[in-house]
Amino acid sequence: MNSEIVKKENNEITLKIVVDKGEFNKAVNEAYKKTKHRFNVPGFRKGKAPKQIIQQRYGKEVFFEEAINIAFPKAYEKALDDLKIDPVNQPEIDIENVDPDSDLSFTAKIEIMPEIEISDYKGLSAEKTKVEVAEEEIEEELKKLQEQNARMLPVEDREAKDGDILTIDFEGFIGNEPFEGGKAEDHELTLGSGQFIPGFEEQLAGVKADEETEVKVNFPEDYHAEDLKGQEATFKVKVKSIKEKELPVIDDELATEASEFDSLEELKADIRKKKEEEKAKMQESEVEKQIMDQIVEKVDVEIPEAVVKRQTDMMIRDFDMQLRYQGLELAKYLEMTGSAEDDLREQMKEDAEKRVKTQLALEKIGELEEIRPSDEDVEEELQRMAEQYGQEVEKIKETIGESERENIKENLKNKLAVDLLIKEANITEVEPEEETPENVGEDTGEEA
Repeated sequence: MNSEIVKKENNEITLKIVVDKGEFNKAVNEAYKKTKHRFNVPGFRKGKAPKQIIQQRYGKEVFFEEAINIAFPKAYEKALDDLKIDPVNQPEIDIENVDPDSDLSFTAKIEIMPEIEISDYKGLSAEKTKVEVAEEEIEEELKKLQEQNARMLPVEDREAKDGDILTIDFEGFIGNEPFEGGKAEDHELTLGSGQFIPGFEEQLAGVKADEETEVKVNFPEDYHAEDLKGQEATFKVKVKSIKEKELPVIDDELATEASEFDSLEELKADIRKKKEEEKAKMQESEVEKQIMDQIVEKVDVEIPEAVVKRQTDMMIRDFDMQLRYQGLELAKYLEMTGSAEDDLREQMKEDAEKRVKTQLALEKIGELEEIRPSDEDVEEELQRMAEQYGQEVEKIKETIGESERENIKENLKNKLAVDLLIKEANITEVEPEEETPENVGEDTGEEA
């Protein structure tokens, strides 16, 4: 078998692939064995007629289609491997010659990733905010710790109020009919949390433990369940118990009980350190984003639709997996948001194209800079993977094959390219913006 590129135009190439007649005849024999049971030939039991007899009766080309289906994939894959071609779509095939007495030849028209040129990628500009941790942020973390260590005390001598935790049984009715999903037992509800639809929690303020009451509400017009949108409902509620939080004092005793530190000051210092590390990582990510946004602008090529679709497919799968981690399926999410998968794909399309351009740019920079991950780089990455998955590094090495190892190297090459861009960039440190009444809600467009 031999192959060659006979035409190249932009990012579309045409291959000519020739399968010698010996290999093609093997494929014809294999096609005969595979399909002989389909033929009824007088004088022979079904599936027992010799190949030559079938060809005499139905024509010598009777097995050609199946033979081509057998020979083509192997020849095509070998051609791609020999010519170092990575197609982005399925080939458009044209059979030029098919005859068992001569070689089988065909052409394959395919699309490949576009070649890009990139320059002036060093010395880009970026800003990062100076890392500062305000006392209010530390106090916020201490309040969370205080909440986590609160004691729940039973309330028996007063009515329920905001902040109380009620244990309730309830059942909802539209008219006199109960509706699906409207019933629960021993449900914990914190008044004022907004967990239930508007009006529900407010009507439980003032009840006492062991009381029964009715709550009347209207489901919102944008409620996720179609049959409940805008409906008036009545809930029969039994309040089984009421509890209130008793928050511990934020002092050395809380620090000792809730952490590994012996004093509140040590705990505060640890919170500050972790906050600084967290913000520093966020700043690194923001700088990288600014740099990569500028790099993408330098990639002036049209990305094949098949590549954008493939990248979008990956993003859809990732999004579906994230939803599943949260106990929600993609179909349910689409139903709740009143959208279709095509809408989601359209929303992701621009980002998908941007990711492909980023990948192309990093690969080109890696090529220009002759970036090669070292064995030590690969070893460090394998160690990181082992820690991430909670396995021994030797176990990780046993489970990955050569193709996975090559993928690791390619990903490392791109990471090293990003590191180079950041190292060569002009990064300016700016003071954090002070929060004022004028800029509160500025990013979201909400009023203060």
